[in-house]
Amino acid sequence: MHAFEILGDPVRRRIVELLADGEQAAGQIGVVIQREFGISQPAVSQHLRVLRENGFATVRASGARRLYAVDAAPLEEVDQWLQPYRRFWNQRLDALGVEIARGKRARRTSTSTSTPDTEGGKT
Repeated sequence: MHAFEILGDPVRRRIVELLADGEQAAGQIGVVIQREFGISQPAVSQHLRVLRENGFATVRASGARRLYAVDAAPLEEVDQWLQPYRRFWNQRLDALGVEIARGKRARRTSTSTSTPDTEGGKT
């Protein structure tokens, strides 16, 4: 399966988001996914299997628990595919950075040009 086919499913994208925070037990993942998407535990297990079989997740046994972790290698394929399109948002992000800097500069200028109350606030 192509990376976008895997990540095209909102449940699998959410699982990858959860795993990006670190290794998690299948049960913990299941609780979140069941609550957010209203699907059964077997359906969550199926999504975990798809992620595992397509290299997006690894699993290891720890006693009776199965611990899942994200495997970033397939995400590199997505990153490479997006490379030519970055120019579209990088320009906007650069422009946003300029506007933020202007705003900070304007606040500093207005703060430094205001005169303190020489009466100490008394009338």
